[in-house]
Amino acid sequence: MSDGLRAQITQAMKDAMKSGDKPRLSTIRLMQSAIKDKDIASRTDGRNDGVADADLLELFSKMVKQRRESADMYEKGGRADLVASEKAEIAVLEEFMPKQMSDAETKAAVEAVVAEVGATSVKDMGKVMAALKTKYAGQMDFGKAGAVVKAALG
Repeated sequence: MSDGLRAQITQAMKDAMKSGDKPRLSTIRLMQSAIKDKDIASRTDGRNDGVADADLLELFSKMVKQRRESADMYEKGGRADLVASEKAEIAVLEEFMPKQMSDAETKAAVEAVVAEVGATSVKDMGKVMAALKTKYAGQMDFGKAGAVVKAALG
């Protein structure tokens, strides 16, 4: 397990505490709590040293997705204050994630993985998605990638 991402998060928490940035500190504490929960859950799989950075990136992707969905709901409900709060949390989460792939980059990656795994029909979609998640955790929106994979295989 690499401590790179964990060390970055810990340092960011210290910096937020020193600067008195309460919203940022709150989000970083949520991230650390989610990491701790994921570490505890991984112990049942026999991984006592915690989860890898790739798993953390996947976790952060889920957290970003949840906040985007919440922001959409708040926007529909006319709660601009809550929308701003969710977007601020998304910004903090995204600081620790790799740059997201563009649509063109996603399409190219899907085509490469389809060729790599030898996928020929929609039945092979699971294999392709699994390979994409392994290679591009945290870099790709897998909801959009699923549609691209279907188009490539269909």
